[in-house]
Amino acid sequence: MDPTTPLADTIAAIATAVVPEQGSVGIVRLSGSQALSIAQTIFTPARPHRLWKSHQMIYGWIRDETGQTLDEALAVWMQAPRSYTREDVVELHCHGGIMVVQATLQQCLRRGARLAQPGEFSLRAFLNGRIDLTQAESVADLVAARSPQAAQMALAGLQGKLAESIRTLRHQLLSLLAEIEARIDFEEDLPPLDLPAWQAQLQQCQTQIQTLLATAARGELLRTGLKVAIVGRPNVGKSSLLNAWSGQDRAIVTDLPGTTRDVVESNLVVRGIPVQLLDTAGIRNTEDPVERLGVERSTRLAQTADVLVLVIDAQAGWTKADAAIYESIRHRPLILVVNKTDLAPLQGIQIPPQIQYRIPAVAAQGEGIPALEAAVEQIACQGRPQPNLAVSLNQRQAAALIQAQASLERVQESLQEQLPFDFWTIDLRAALHALGQITGEEVSESVLDQIFSRFCIGK
Repeated sequence: MDPTTPLADTIAAIATAVVPEQGSVGIVRLSGSQALSIAQTIFTPARPHRLWKSHQMIYGWIRDETGQTLDEALAVWMQAPRSYTREDVVELHCHGGIMVVQATLQQCLRRGARLAQPGEFSLRAFLNGRIDLTQAESVADLVAARSPQAAQMALAGLQGKLAESIRTLRHQLLSLLAEIEARIDFEEDLPPLDLPAWQAQLQQCQTQIQTLLATAARGELLRTGLKVAIVGRPNVGKSSLLNAWSGQDRAIVTDLPGTTRDVVESNLVVRGIPVQLLDTAGIRNTEDPVERLGVERSTRLAQTADVLVLVIDAQAGWTKADAAIYESIRHRPLILVVNKTDLAPLQGIQIPPQIQYRIPAVAAQGEGIPALEAAVEQIACQGRPQPNLAVSLNQRQAAALIQAQASLERVQESLQEQLPFDFWTIDLRAALHALGQITGEEVSESVLDQIFSRFCIGK
């Protein structure tokens, strides 16, 4: 996507998810100088002389070139610059469903609109100064949020809280740079530099960078989530654990070994972290070809999960089969759940001392779930205390901030080596450039293309 060319034309796209027989409303969005005129050619108000007024809904019908009615709908025009893109925007609110919404979009395209590229509405909002780059990325994060905490974090970014922190930091660095550059040009006319005060301000900037960087790992965790696989021998209570943990009867529970033949999946939120929970087939040697395929798939899955939950039966204790499974996964982040501790105590089981997390549980009754969730959070956060996530950085933003941090460290080195002011300014400008990449004040077309191509069409 070339961000320098699309502003001359009018774009259109479906702005809502289209799910057959499930969506009650579908929205087709137009943006550009011809948005209103295109909409007026396909939308007929129920009151023939009704005038289009900005930000007011109109009731009417969508019709094709022949005058045939396609749908009963609502239309709203948002006059520039009071719109998401700061261009004229029209939304046509149709009945949900593939046929009606697609037919409405096709009418827009036949009347002169161009199909929008992924993220092009948000790109135009950025290029027109409606939002900065951190807010644009927060739009995508908000759409993709899989937990309330992730949504709140994205909303804070959309409200400009991250951009505010970066701009404050950038302003402080500009002040430091201006003071040094003034002394390069007019050193004879200025008093000596108050070096301790200047260094204190520089250190303050570095501290602010460290504080922001501390949010990156947790923020990424809230965005991407974890894949947690429940593994173990047949009939130790894996499916009961999945049902209790997810609060749903997703897996069949019987006393017969080998009941789970395939991977059963459930999605939940564990202490703010989105978790894809997988109940795998019981791992054992079997002659049943279907069960054997399930075991093979479970073994492969165990190697890709972020966290493994190994379930054993307290009555059976630590068996040779449990030991064999453990040996195959011991290099992975692991939690041991000793199930059925209402029938046998955990203390009497010989568990390898290397296993740090040992959770007694009665899965059928839901006992042990809070301790299991605490262990998952400990592993995910690597035992570190978590920062206050009023804002958080994504990977791109963190990489730019690390560049800024490295540049300021070089400024410190120039100070210690008593190098001329020119050396200081080179690295201060590099830090400012890195900060500008975060908000979009200094960003290349290739970076914009990479960011907005990840958006859905219509956003």
